[in-house]
Amino acid sequence: MQSYQWDFGAVLAHWPMFLQGLGGTVAISALAILLGILGGGLVATARLSRWRLLRGLGRVYTEFYRNTPGILHFFWVYYALPVVADIRLGPLEAAVIALATQSSAFYAEVFRGGIQSIRPGQWEGAVALGMSRRRALVRVILPQAARRMTAPFVERSFEIIKTSSLASTLAYGELVYQGMQVASITYRPLETYTVLALIYFALLFVLSSLAKLAEDRLREA
Repeated sequence: MQSYQWDFGAVLAHWPMFLQGLGGTVAISALAILLGILGGGLVATARLSRWRLLRGLGRVYTEFYRNTPGILHFFWVYYALPVVADIRLGPLEAAVIALATQSSAFYAEVFRGGIQSIRPGQWEGAVALGMSRRRALVRVILPQAARRMTAPFVERSFEIIKTSSLASTLAYGELVYQGMQVASITYRPLETYTVLALIYFALLFVLSSLAKLAEDRLREA
């Protein structure tokens, strides 16, 4: 049996395509994280509301996104919206919306879990000092909850970066899509996907190291 002859040179010759794909991955991930955090804050507020209707709506939202495959959200936004609402989006816009909405459900649970982990006595003490509930949340509860939310928050953000690869199904030029183009040009899929794995590893390793430094700073503060 003839052994496979690896040839990374032919693949690496197309490094501009990988670089372009990396830029696309960073762009979609950054937008989805930002919008996901904002949306997650709103959903978490609803989940913690005193109003039963808001709590119910927040729960339905989070349970829907936590129990459905992510790729269906991409397909629905890109292919179904033009049919049911006559809204046509480009691959980037559709991918960002799909990724941000599903991520907001997970961020909401991170926020909710962090806030609820603080002992009720902290709330009571802040109110006893004359603070409103909103001020108590901002000045007393969130600074404590932030330390506990850091690890799951970072983990969820890394999941967003990896899930952004689903945008390739919409022909958006992120890293996996560009890799697929390189593989079709060079007929070297093994080398191409090995390079893709190494790029993802390098990106997430650097981000993980930076997140670890930030987490250590928070613990020392």
